[in-house]
Amino acid sequence: MSDFSKSSVFALGQENTAYAQYFIGKSYLNMLSTQGVVIGNVTFEPGCRNNWHIHHAAKDGGQILLVTGGHGWYQEWEKPARALQAGDVVHIPAGVKHWHGAAKDSWFVHLAVEVPGQQISTEWLEPVTDAAYHALECAE
Repeated sequence: MSDFSKSSVFALGQENTAYAQYFIGKSYLNMLSTQGVVIGNVTFEPGCRNNWHIHHAAKDGGQILLVTGGHGWYQEWEKPARALQAGDVVHIPAGVKHWHGAAKDSWFVHLAVEVPGQQISTEWLEPVTDAAYHALECAE
């Protein structure tokens, strides 16, 4: 474990084995709230990223990312990637295909806030390719 992961505002949590099939690299999950508003503290090791995915909802829904540490990336389908650092906020409306994860050489931590909605679900899609991911690192 790195010194960075030990200095996080919230506890690291357990290795995210339940969702490991949707990540390239290792992540950790500490569920902070599962009632009312679902909030998870997600920590990504350097180079870790999740697959493309969509948060579906019949009404409202979506996700908010509150970046609390490190450097990472957020990208919506067919749009340029956005570099992220502590203090950044990302609003992800329901129905938007996207991915997020750590920069190649940095741990990355965010709170993932599930926006309440009706008939919500997450559709996990294809991985972000190594070629596409490493091209972002070159542009950083």
